Amino acid sequence: MHIPPYENANKPIVDVDHSHVPLTYFNIVKLKKGQSFGYAVPGYETCIVPATGLIDVSVGGFEAKSLGGRGVDVWDGEPEGVYVPTAAKASFTCLSDDAEVFIAGARFDEVLEPFAVRASELDLVQYGSDDTKTHRKIKHILGQKQHDRVGRLLVSELFTVGAGGWSGFPSHKHDTDRLPEETRHDETYNFRFKPNHGSGLQMLQRVDNEPGDAYHIVDGSTICIDKGYHPCCVLPGYEMYYFTILGGLSQRSLKQYFQPTHAEQLHTIPGIMDMVAKFK
Repeated sequence: MHIPPYENANKPIVDVDHSHVPLTYFNIVKLKKGQSFGYAVPGYETCIVPATGLIDVSVGGFEAKSLGGRGVDVWDGEPEGVYVPTAAKASFTCLSDDAEVFIAGARFDEVLEPFAVRASELDLVQYGSDDTKTHRKIKHILGQKQHDRVGRLLVSELFTVGAGGWSGFPSHKHDTDRLPEETRHDETYNFRFKPNHGSGLQMLQRVDNEPGDAYHIVDGSTICIDKGYHPCCVLPGYEMYYFTILGGLSQRSLKQYFQPTHAEQLHTIPGIMDMVAKFK
């Protein structure tokens, strides 16, 4: 489903037990300098990621000072994050003139320990090519490097490289637990475009070779993927970013099932298997 951008007043955009993606949680919090925000989400582990601005974060006795620091948009610097254990009370305070902060979550019962992920600790992947119109960069905030410290939450930022092109192709899905071929992972995206009047298309094909749905995505669109194959693209002349939240039903590592019709394209896109291996 597509949730068009709106002023959410610091209230969850994808709340607990969402009808389409019950395994994920998503909030956007906007603060001015000196303002603070606190929360706790029973049943969900979360991750605090400043989209822009600089914040101090506190989770119980754990503190992460000066987290973030990006300027006008998500292209202006590297992401940073703080892992917040299930149901833990967390708060953050805006140090810059303003800040926009993403809170990503996944359903998980166990309680682990909080930690910060700084820019130097990101998992970085770049794959695809200009020739295949699939060139993109992925910045895993809660990725393979944090595998043993997180329950079922995967958090990443994905960028198209260059102007225009496709992402999430070859088309794949992850809506059924049937190892070793596939895992059930609900997925939530939030899109941004540069320049911000750009836009793109999110496709959703629930059955191979049958007509599906398409959503016109704009700056600030949120997409919830419950099931089906789901590539997306951006208009020529624009760059696209999307904040990605994955929550697994029974495990953290993501096992994608590639659409049989397009599976041969796995052999035409440089580095794609390196991309697949990082969602763990």
